[in-house]
Amino acid sequence: MTQNLPARPPAQPAPAIFTPARWTPVRQRTFLTALYQSGSVAQAARMVGMSPSSAHRLRRRLAGTAFDRDWSNALALHAQAMADPIATQLRPQASTRR
Repeated sequence: MTQNLPARPPAQPAPAIFTPARWTPVRQRTFLTALYQSGSVAQAARMVGMSPSSAHRLRRRLAGTAFDRDWSNALALHAQAMADPIATQLRPQASTRR
């Protein structure tokens, strides 16, 4: 005796949904540069199209890594530059090469 089983419907592709931006290595470097220049996590995160809370989550996840150390260094260097007005004027600006 053969059993007639219903045919399985073909697998449906996943619906197109919004995929959030990721913290790529380029985005991380750009964020750290912006953090050094601005001293503001919120501003630096916005500059790379991410949220401040996402940046803080990334830092917690990468605690003890180069990213974490570079974050601390960027803020320390920014504070040092702000404390010395002459250094602020001498600080190299972002290159605009074409």
